Parts: sequence; C-alpha cells; structure tokens
Amino acid sequence: MKMHKLLGLGMLALSLVAGSAMAQDKAAKQAEVIKKTQATMERFYKKKPELRAEVAKAPGYAVFTTYGISFVVGGSGGTGVVHDNKTQQNTFMDVGGASVGFQLGGSQTEMLIIFKTAARMAKFIESGWEAGGEATASVGASGATAGGGRAATTKDDADTYTLTKNGLEAGLAIGGAKFWKDKDLN
Repeated sequence: MKMHKLLGLGMLALSLVAGSAMAQDKAAKQAEVIKKTQATMERFYKKKPELRAEVAKAPGYAVFTTYGISFVVGGSGGTGVVHDNKTQQNTFMDVGGASVGFQLGGSQTEMLIIFKTAARMAKFIESGWEAGGEATASVGASGATAGGGRAATTKDDADTYTLTKNGLEAGLAIGGAKFWKDKDLN
C-alpha cells in the first residue's frame, strides 16, 4: 500500500514538473515569435513609414516569416501572429505554401497583412486560405530588398505587403498558401 501511495505521489510530482516545463517552453516560443514580429514590423515601417498609421487604425494585422525554395514547383513554410488591435490578443499561426510555374530561387520572405475589417481578420484566423498568381523578380540580403512583383496586394478587406529578406527568386507562378492556428502556441 505504501508503495502505491509513493508511486502515485511520484507520478503527480513528475506531471507537475513536466506541465510547468511545457508552459515555460510555450511562453518562450511565443516570446520568440513576438520578438521576430516586432523586428519585421520595424523593417516594414522603415521601407514604408505610412504603414505605421495604417496598422494603428486597422482592426488588426498579421505578420509572417516564410522560408521557401522553388524550381518549377515551389514550397514554403513559416510562422507568424495575428494581432487584434481592439482586444490586444495574439493568435499564433503557421503557414505553408505551394506554387507551380516558371520559377527558380530560394528566399526568406516577410509578409504583413493589414485587415480592413474585424470580420476579415476573424475569417482569416478561422479559415486562412489565400491563392493567386504572381510575377516575381527580387533579391534581398541583410534586410534589403530590390526588385518587385510582390510589393503590395490590395483586396477590399485586407492589404498585403511582402519583403524578401534574404535570397533570390524570379519567375511567373500560380500558387496558394494555407494559414492555420498553431495548436501548440495558442
């Protein structure tokens, strides 16, 4: 009987320690994403200072960093956060993308989405699909971007801006991206 109680107490203590370590790991990962988001926002503001006012008056915004490679068929993936300006709540998300076309390259790309309506932001968090075609010719190193093709996209309910942080890419492609909530960070 004593062995069962001792074993039970040991398991309880182990689960409390493991739970605490997982919570600290989650908080550290969230802090890392927020730190990257803030650095990315500063790069966007430096390139286009008027974005600061647009972001401040918007219902919310999303920031993602993706890494991708392409040779006819392309793929990319990354992480980011959707920030609700009204509630100050962050929703941590992942992104994966695929494309096909006349394309070649590899890059680290930063994306800023400024939502014009709270409904669009909520729909993005829940369903997150984006699709489109693009013509790209850009090169970037150490936070610099040259070229274009993916500078800004305007929709009725959101504006999207991209920067190529590092890499080289060129081509004409059709692609799509799926954004989804990160179950481990929310």
